[in-house]
Amino acid sequence: MRLTKRTALFLLLGGVLLAAAAALAVWPAAAAPDRPDGNIWAQAFPRPPALSILKSPAQPAPPAQEIGNDACLACHGTPGLSTRLPNGDVLYLTIDPAALQASAHGQQGLRCVSCHTGFTGYPHPPLTAQSRRDVTLQLYQSCRQCHNDKYELTLDSVHQRTLASGNPNAAVCTDCHNPHTQARLTDPGSRQLLPEARVQIPQTCARCHSAIYDEYKQSVHGSALIGQGNPDVPTCIDCHGVHNIEDPTTAAFRLKSPNICARCHTDPARMAKYGISTDVLNTYVADFHGTTVTLFEKQSPDQPTNKPVCFDCHGVHDISRVDDPQHGLRVRDNLLRTCQKCHPGATLNFPDAWLSHYIPGPERNSLVYYVQLFYRIFIPTVIGVMLIFVLTDLGRRLIERRKGAAQS
Repeated sequence: MRLTKRTALFLLLGGVLLAAAAALAVWPAAAAPDRPDGNIWAQAFPRPPALSILKSPAQPAPPAQEIGNDACLACHGTPGLSTRLPNGDVLYLTIDPAALQASAHGQQGLRCVSCHTGFTGYPHPPLTAQSRRDVTLQLYQSCRQCHNDKYELTLDSVHQRTLASGNPNAAVCTDCHNPHTQARLTDPGSRQLLPEARVQIPQTCARCHSAIYDEYKQSVHGSALIGQGNPDVPTCIDCHGVHNIEDPTTAAFRLKSPNICARCHTDPARMAKYGISTDVLNTYVADFHGTTVTLFEKQSPDQPTNKPVCFDCHGVHDISRVDDPQHGLRVRDNLLRTCQKCHPGATLNFPDAWLSHYIPGPERNSLVYYVQLFYRIFIPTVIGVMLIFVLTDLGRRLIERRKGAAQS
């Protein structure tokens, strides 16, 4: 069969077109040699068959919500993946797939692109952050998409006010809750904090407040929680709140602090386990110190007072056992030193007037109890006798007045 010039020309042109189509089909993968796995991205963003580009335009990338986590982890699951930001900070980009899957987000099947919006393929849009802190501040707003109620609470917190004042280091959502590893914190049924989550709270706060954490873990509360996992003792959020954390340096917080302590110390079931009196609030409010503080709290909550509240005597984060030989207030010398903070001239007998938050009884402060009992009987008796005397005298006078009127 003889080939004409026209036939040979058509065959040559067809071969050139086939070669060009094959080259264009493999070019996108060859143009990105830094990708660890091009096959995953090819599945996430499918391209038409090699020869179809001669017949129709390329297909668009799928919507972001259809991008699976495997596509993201194809790169971000690579150990040691990082980039350097303009200020010199190293931004680590590796995500542990196992930790992500075990997290609360992973268990719910949340996709990476649900939080990291605007990503539809590779290469990603360029970062505008100048530092690692900039990255955090740009991304944490994503939390409000699912947790808007918690986000709204943070707007009234001391952290948010500090951030708004210009301090970029104030805590935001992702400083406390790592979105890639955060385990479930509450029981799905009861919505109560899980015991293991409760133990981890002080370590979370310690990321910023390490000096306070060191005091707390040595205290009677911290040693019981961290060392023994005791669920009865307070952790950070019990006193300071969770998302709407108040400024603890204000007069208002100081005045309300006795009520914060009373949440645990007036609970009969909890205090009965440790033989602690539940009369702490009543006995405090009944004395001069507590009465003054209560009046300030109700009438002038923003005004400071020099009257002591619970933590002035017992400590704040470093609260000791009452029988601790160095700081416990059951030790007389320690109690005297505490009183002398406000009463410099107090003598050794000065603390004897304090009843240790216990209402007097036959077994405790018996002398005070029997004196009170005597007056509880004596005073009504005296008043009753006097009342009877006045009534009988009044009756006698009325009778005599009637007799006099009858005789006249």
